[in-house]
Amino acid sequence: MSNKQPLSTEPYKGVHDYYPEDWSKAQAIFNVIRTTLRKSGFEEYQASVLERAELYESKTSEEIVNQQTYTFVDRGDRKVTLRPEMTPTLARMVAGRRRELVFPLRWFSIGNRFRYERPQKGRSREFYQADVDIVGIEGAKAEGEAVVMAYEILRAFGATNKDFRIRMNSRALMNAAANALSLNTEDSASYLALIDRKDKMPVEEFESSRGTFRRNGTDPLELIEARTDESVDAVYRQFMALIDSLKARGMDNVVFDPTIVRGFLYYTGLIFEVFDTNPENPRALLGGGRYDGLVALFGDEPVPAVGFAIGIETLTDFLATHNLLPALPPPADIFIGTPSEANIANAQAVASMFREHGLNVLVNVSNKGLGDQVKEAVRRGVPYFVAIGEDETKLKKAKLKTLASSEEIEIGTDLIPAHIYKVRSDGA
Repeated sequence: MSNKQPLSTEPYKGVHDYYPEDWSKAQAIFNVIRTTLRKSGFEEYQASVLERAELYESKTSEEIVNQQTYTFVDRGDRKVTLRPEMTPTLARMVAGRRRELVFPLRWFSIGNRFRYERPQKGRSREFYQADVDIVGIEGAKAEGEAVVMAYEILRAFGATNKDFRIRMNSRALMNAAANALSLNTEDSASYLALIDRKDKMPVEEFESSRGTFRRNGTDPLELIEARTDESVDAVYRQFMALIDSLKARGMDNVVFDPTIVRGFLYYTGLIFEVFDTNPENPRALLGGGRYDGLVALFGDEPVPAVGFAIGIETLTDFLATHNLLPALPPPADIFIGTPSEANIANAQAVASMFREHGLNVLVNVSNKGLGDQVKEAVRRGVPYFVAIGEDETKLKKAKLKTLASSEEIEIGTDLIPAHIYKVRSDGA
């Protein structure tokens, strides 16, 4: 006998297995997002999870590049990274077919991303995310549309304005304040990184570090709050006009928050994050902003772009906290049982007819008795059961059983799809 230990059934640390029920839950969430975006003309795209490492090394945050990416050298001696985010990939794709695409683009993508970080609630090493982007529109109109789409997605799940808060800031405003204080590019980037880590460090350490960026006793945040500099005040007023326009649309949960800076280096204008108002779920549900310079990395002219990303795990936590998780569809609409193997062919013929009418159908092909077949249908969560034997085939009638109530009706087999749709419509 072999002395080898059996292989572990546990997945790699920080990733998840999605069994059918788990994947069905994720897909139900994905589908709400897809439906909401498609209503506003957004198109779905996809790309490989593998990218050249240099795509991230110039514009993604140093923390992600140096500490959190899965990067390796392949057999062709190429440095490759499993994508930690989607925005650089989008920029590469837009640059690659810029002359062929019809602008503005309204694109979204749902897929997995990878970051090597400490697994915790709402954060895994492999995670699913929806990225939503508007490319080719300058100014506040596109920024407003991006924030509205984030708002509409959460509302589509049944969330109210009281359930979440949209915290908005402007990288242009932060840069104006830094310039007014004569901070150089390196110091400005270090200051933004400090603000981004604010909630992860002791207050004393933050205030001590903040002091190194003060000029004449003032740092960029304090200058924004004081609004004593005309150039800073002008950018502030322009940005507040965007916030006021969103509030005028009924989005009274939008607030200005100059401490929202986000860690990515490519942001150039609007930056925003959405937070659950329930203290049990304190992490950001989604975030994004304007990134007008990314396409230019590929040797072309800049293209205005704004977008955001929704982490599915944090969104799931939010929906669970507020009892808003979407209902899961059953694995099939009806289970067709067979009294014996001789009936399987006829049952499959009935199943084909049901499928032509749009039903999802499971047919028994085992040697289980009808009682056990009913139990199997119940365990699987299939709502209806019908047995097709010799009599049912000859008479073209059968007893349709509603498994939740155990009610049975005798009905023509050809009428079963219409009956199911009517019951479903009446109960909607």
